[in-house]
Amino acid sequence: MAIIDFGGVKEEVVRREEFPVSKALEVLKDETIAVIGYGVQGPAQALNMKDNGFKVIIGQSSQFKSDWDRAVADGWVPGETLFEIEEAAKRGTVIQMLVSDAAQKQIWPTVKKCLNEGDALYFSHGFSIVYKEQTGVIAPKNVDVILVAPKGSGTSVRRNFLSGAGINSSFAVDQDFTGHGRERAIALGIAVGSGYLFPTTFQGEVHSDLTGERGILMGALAGVMEAQYDVLRAGGHSPSEAFNETVEELTQSLIRLVDENGMDWMFANCSATAQRGALEWRPKFKAATLPVFKDLYESVVSGRETALVIETCSAPDYKQMLDAELKEMADSEMWQAGKATRSLRPHEEARAITADTKGVAGRGVN
Repeated sequence: MAIIDFGGVKEEVVRREEFPVSKALEVLKDETIAVIGYGVQGPAQALNMKDNGFKVIIGQSSQFKSDWDRAVADGWVPGETLFEIEEAAKRGTVIQMLVSDAAQKQIWPTVKKCLNEGDALYFSHGFSIVYKEQTGVIAPKNVDVILVAPKGSGTSVRRNFLSGAGINSSFAVDQDFTGHGRERAIALGIAVGSGYLFPTTFQGEVHSDLTGERGILMGALAGVMEAQYDVLRAGGHSPSEAFNETVEELTQSLIRLVDENGMDWMFANCSATAQRGALEWRPKFKAATLPVFKDLYESVVSGRETALVIETCSAPDYKQMLDAELKEMADSEMWQAGKATRSLRPHEEARAITADTKGVAGRGVN
């Protein structure tokens, strides 16, 4: 285990170099890992563990034909490694609850009756355990309750695994019945493809995660992009120009440099005009959005956000409502402009060559 200084605060980090897959295989050698749900996180985590040599089975309701068929297409064999949820839960010693948060409430009675003393109940989100008054997910006292939360979508978890990079994940132990809960959690974190893991709590994970995805990661990012795009269009700029200045330069150039070097480096290495303007407007944007983020965080901690998720996502017409909301976004001029812009990009091979030869990318960055 390593102790890393995060801006003056020292935190423990578990790296793959210190806890390799070989050690994880030894820790979990007698375990059967039942991945419940083959939707978003399930496929990536299950396939990564399978490729790493762990004993994995899938629990997926055959009523959801697209997910069942996807599992079959990925090589899981009905009756051998692919089962209905209850059968998989009976066979597993580690039960990975990877269906959606709203669905966990629905399947919990089925899963709970299949748990045996010493089993591990695994989550990738603290939602069900932290908000147990709303979800009804109250674990029996004779099992370990652990968490591994990859900081990325299922697509990223799988892609990073295949590239060898690994994903950044957090881990937590809410209940350590066996005395090996922490070791189990770390081993499973390595098994699903984490490059490194940092400790948290179920509460810490869900509060930060719900805030992040509603905030800067998705909700705020989409909202701020739409606002700037609309202002530029109202100012007479073309769709292509408005999109390029709002989205394309951010995603194809600048954010990659921030990822590699940090925002301070970005500010230090852009044109003087961009630098001065950004420094002047940064505190204005912070002042404008800070009250919104405070309201968002309070809504998360109070349980209002989880209540909304459970109520809305459990509605019988939710899929139709969701499709309509996503279609409205997709059909907007901004994202139609984005579709056209993406069609003009060079193929990945050409982009890789360009990136290697161009050096620091992006207009105004030198």
